[in-house]
Amino acid sequence: MEALDIVDTQADTPAAGRKLNATVAITVALLATFMGICKVKDDNINQSMQQAQANRVDHWAFYQARNVREEVAKSTVVQLRLAAAGKPATEQAAYQEAIKQYEKVVQDQDSKKAEARAQAEQDQKTYDAANFKDDQFDLSDALLAIAISLLAITALTQLWALYFAALVPTAFGVLMGLSGLAGWSLHPAALIALLS
Repeated sequence: MEALDIVDTQADTPAAGRKLNATVAITVALLATFMGICKVKDDNINQSMQQAQANRVDHWAFYQARNVREEVAKSTVVQLRLAAAGKPATEQAAYQEAIKQYEKVVQDQDSKKAEARAQAEQDQKTYDAANFKDDQFDLSDALLAIAISLLAITALTQLWALYFAALVPTAFGVLMGLSGLAGWSLHPAALIALLS
């Protein structure tokens, strides 16, 4: 019986209404497919953002550890120099050797600290670049969801004008999605800041 009701409903729908419904259905199917593709890419970007964030935290932790080691070595050098000042000349060679070893540790930790800082700063740049694309996909997703909602209302109201109004967020949503997929630098910073 339900199948007959559906057939009867479609028979009662004017040809213009069937054409609008078919157009809406095709548009929604295309948008859903595009959103699915964008979602896969966005999920991969989110994973890379998480990895960059974890790397940044690790590298800053290494930086702090190197900084502590450097400061300990510096204070050891000072202590050895002070201790050496009151020692006889026969013991000075041993103190000077220990001082050289700890000065080498200071230099080594300073260079490794600089490397850790550079890695942490690079991790932040990687995160920011991925976040730029993530914003594009988020905006695309929001705009296309609005478009699909408008298309649903279009199917109910049978108004072509509403269909064409739905094409506005559709166009911007597809543009933002393509920007994310293609790596274009299109990024409405003011809108993203408002939504953040």
